[in-house]
Amino acid sequence: MSVSGRPAEGENVPEAVGAEAGRDGAGRRRNAAVTYGIVAVSIGVLSVCLHLPGLAYDTVNAALLFLFPVLFAAAYGGRGPAVFAAVAGILAFDFFFIPPVWSFTVADLRYLISFAVYLAVALMTAGLAARLKRQVEAARRQERSTAALYVMSRLMSDVSDVPAVLNAFSGHIRDACGLAADFYVPDKEGELRPFGLNPPLGSMKGTERGQETLGQNPELIARWVYRHGEPAGQGTGKLGGSSGWFMPLKAEDQTYGVAEIHALGQDLSPAVVLQVEALSGLAGSALARIKRGEDAKLAQLTAESERMRTALLDSVSHELRTPLAAIIGSSTGLLESGELFSEEDRAELLGTIRDGALRMNRLVTNLLGMVQLESGMIKMRREWLDVGELAGIVIRQLKEALGQRKVRLRISEDLPPLPGDIVLLEQMLANIVSNAIKYSPDGSDIRLEAFVRDRSLALRIEDEGAGLSEEEGRRIFDKFYRSEATRHIPGTGLGLSIAKGIAEMHGGSISAGPGSVKGAAVTVLLPLSMPSGVPPSESSDPATESRD
Repeated sequence: MSVSGRPAEGENVPEAVGAEAGRDGAGRRRNAAVTYGIVAVSIGVLSVCLHLPGLAYDTVNAALLFLFPVLFAAAYGGRGPAVFAAVAGILAFDFFFIPPVWSFTVADLRYLISFAVYLAVALMTAGLAARLKRQVEAARRQERSTAALYVMSRLMSDVSDVPAVLNAFSGHIRDACGLAADFYVPDKEGELRPFGLNPPLGSMKGTERGQETLGQNPELIARWVYRHGEPAGQGTGKLGGSSGWFMPLKAEDQTYGVAEIHALGQDLSPAVVLQVEALSGLAGSALARIKRGEDAKLAQLTAESERMRTALLDSVSHELRTPLAAIIGSSTGLLESGELFSEEDRAELLGTIRDGALRMNRLVTNLLGMVQLESGMIKMRREWLDVGELAGIVIRQLKEALGQRKVRLRISEDLPPLPGDIVLLEQMLANIVSNAIKYSPDGSDIRLEAFVRDRSLALRIEDEGAGLSEEEGRRIFDKFYRSEATRHIPGTGLGLSIAKGIAEMHGGSISAGPGSVKGAAVTVLLPLSMPSGVPPSESSDPATESRD
């Protein structure tokens, strides 16, 4: 089945719907014939029974008994069988009970008044019974329509994409009304296009799309309906040259699509028209909700992109300007007045140049790392690692940045090996320790602990800096996030975000909070088991060496 609600190839649904309608008509005719037969037989049986010995009734009671076939015919057959029962009852009453009996002759003309009253009562009773039957049928139809609308509204509240909305609409008008539908929805440029049609252009035979007459070209009619927000086509008095009925899918006076309804050879009753209009309104509301959601998501993405762009430019410009100024100043002094400086002064200026270059290198490394993490370009090379060795490598890398700070290691002796990518884990741990160095005073301690917790390796890095609030602990891993209290300290706000990405790549997690005494603590949990189906890589893998 196509999303349009048209029959897919081989289904032949329109013929099935027509055959079903034919069967319904034949069934109604058969039921009417049965009702006439039952009425005739019941009147005959009633006439015979009233002449049996011991069951003889006077004419008044006999006339009342002949009303039962009329009521039965009116209740189950409608007005026609009821009139037949009334006339047949009068004839049987006259023939069997009115003197002279066994004849249609009426000796006493006063019986003619009785016949007229009987016929009037029978017809009035039949009319009331038929009206009650119609009201019951109308109530049942209304109940089915209300149930269909309720189910449709429930579905529309759950769907989150356009094909699901159109599938639900198509299925409901097919099941409830025996109709089929094609759809037209606007594309990204706002141009109305056929949507999920079968055949591709939505024609019942896939032909006649080349006609340029507005009243015969379904696509042109759909565009007219989309622009004006009014129904057109069959039975609307507007652009009636088409065999389809075009309904706008509207909400809040805005059109979000067009449905081309096909009656499949049946007449559209007012009840069907009302139901289709109600279903179209629900579909329009669902499309409007989806459109508003897409607009809100796009606006959020645009705002987030703009915020990140501004933060990136802010951070990069600041982080580049400071080391560049130091490098330019130191190198200019050496070039222009090198002979005036002592060896100690030259060494200090060269150290300044080197520190500025290292700072710029860290910035570029972090930016490239974030890009690689978000783009999925990084391929992990897992191997079994010694945590103590990993910590030692990171401390040696950051020896000069530590200054007068001391790193106190506390690593459990029975700590099992850790499966992971050594290059990525070095970068993760280096970023966390660098963050602790940056925000802790010179001469303070930085504690690095490694222990097992719940079948995971826990790495806890704690400093003696200013500490973190609960809100900062939740946001510290966001890209470009900088606390208001530490904005005077150089940084891009990318280091911990990269650390979080690497931890999650390894199937772990990372969190931050207050330290045990003061300062802040960052805890990383990494699984100690190698993921199933992932063999450990050889440390001599050329891919690993090239990435280093």
